[in-house]
Amino acid sequence: MSRPVIGIASYRDRARWNIWDTDATVLQQGYVDGVHRAGGRAVVLPPDDTDADVLARLDGLLLPGGADIDPARYGAARHAHTDTPSADRDAGELLLLDAALAAGLPVLGVCRGLQLLALAYGGTLHQHLPDLVGHSSHCPAEGVFGEHPVHLVPGSRAAAVYGERTVVNSHHHQAVLDPGALHVTGRADDGVVEAAEDPSLPFVLGVQWHPEVSGDPELFAAFVAACAARSLQGAASR
Repeated sequence: MSRPVIGIASYRDRARWNIWDTDATVLQQGYVDGVHRAGGRAVVLPPDDTDADVLARLDGLLLPGGADIDPARYGAARHAHTDTPSADRDAGELLLLDAALAAGLPVLGVCRGLQLLALAYGGTLHQHLPDLVGHSSHCPAEGVFGEHPVHLVPGSRAAAVYGERTVVNSHHHQAVLDPGALHVTGRADDGVVEAAEDPSLPFVLGVQWHPEVSGDPELFAAFVAACAARSLQGAASR
């Protein structure tokens, strides 16, 4: 049986390697490793807002973490601490996400990916958590990860992976305010949304933490298994 093919959205940034110091398409290796170790075949997708036709060749979509989404996407003015928008990335990833949801493709959102899911389901975001919760433990410093417990709803997909309580890493200053039609299935002790999903679809789950950094195999295994089931379903229908 061939491995499920999983598209991972990437982004454009300045990068330096070997003789090069130039614009590049980049993605943390941890996402590729997580998919590979769970038995999937990772395909990196650079920003592209022309169409979502590539999804016809994929068995799943992974939306990784990264810079803040343009608040204009959810009708808000930009906060002083919000990143400069990456219009190409926002447009390309939302195009892929909307099409993946319409097709019933398995979707895993990580950090920013969870926030994109909330927007796709009609929700909104908090732009700067310290203003809301009164502390910065969700992002202690740039490049420094925090750690805290998360409580997961019994019977949810997230709880099926982790149990009803787990400890996660944390590096985000924004979070879901209104999940729209998504079901919130995980929160931190301070009430911040940490997981949300769509139980009406085979696998649509977003988490606010970073399994690609912690080397967490359980979440990647559950996602790749859902993608493999999708691949078998497609093969049977052909």
